[in-house]
Amino acid sequence: MTKKKKSPAQRPEPGPPVTRVEETPFEAVASICSVLVVGLFILTFIAQNYVIPSGSMENTLLVGDHLVVDQINLAPPTNWMPLVHYREPRRGDIVVFIKPVFQPGLDSMDADGKPKYTILVKRLIGVPGDHIHLRDGIVILNGVAQPQPHAQPTTADNHQEFLDEFPSVPPYPEPGGATESWAVDFPNNVVDGDLVVPSGMYFMMGDNRHDSLDSRFWGFVPRQNIIGRPLFNYWSFEATEAQLEQTGFGNQLSWMTHVVLHFFSDTRWSRTFHLTR
Repeated sequence: MTKKKKSPAQRPEPGPPVTRVEETPFEAVASICSVLVVGLFILTFIAQNYVIPSGSMENTLLVGDHLVVDQINLAPPTNWMPLVHYREPRRGDIVVFIKPVFQPGLDSMDADGKPKYTILVKRLIGVPGDHIHLRDGIVILNGVAQPQPHAQPTTADNHQEFLDEFPSVPPYPEPGGATESWAVDFPNNVVDGDLVVPSGMYFMMGDNRHDSLDSRFWGFVPRQNIIGRPLFNYWSFEATEAQLEQTGFGNQLSWMTHVVLHFFSDTRWSRTFHLTR
């Protein structure tokens, strides 16, 4: 069987030529600027990244973990973002907040000699109105012992009376320990052996209970100091507290070089995009 050829009249006519429109330099710059604006908005108002500089939250968070932090859900509600879901901080939340006091020798100063805000990450233990005490390292909240799947256990070797029988031993100021203001205010918040969390305040503790400077040492965290809560760990790089505390251009350059040379070997790949709980 012979296949008939289409006559020229039956063939589809070619369409109009396609004109390729080149993007102008102005449009290219505008596109880049729009991406930068959206990114800056997200990093400023919605989510920021923070690095864990200490072991106070081990093994939940490790030194060198880099976290994406939600700054919206725990923020005070605003009228300009009515569709966003807001909620109050809850017991058990891991919270990013501004440290409520400045401790010379532990917290840093800026170039003008003024105290810098110190950003901390701890677990929220008590909300306003809660009665808290620790017995043998176990948190007793409103008369009920709390499960502590994340907390470092208390043993005969690491037991410390101030930390594990809190608040039976009042805090007293010491280098690297309790602040003077907390030592003075502390007795005003103890009722029948329990520490009572005042209105508008929150009580924080690190999961690494015996290596954590937290509310036991410097008191309650005001609501306005709470920044947000970590969502996930986007990158984790093996580091020590001393390495992350280095200052000065030379030390920073040395650390950046170390990261580049050991990026693949020292990255904790199993913690990439690890949810924070």
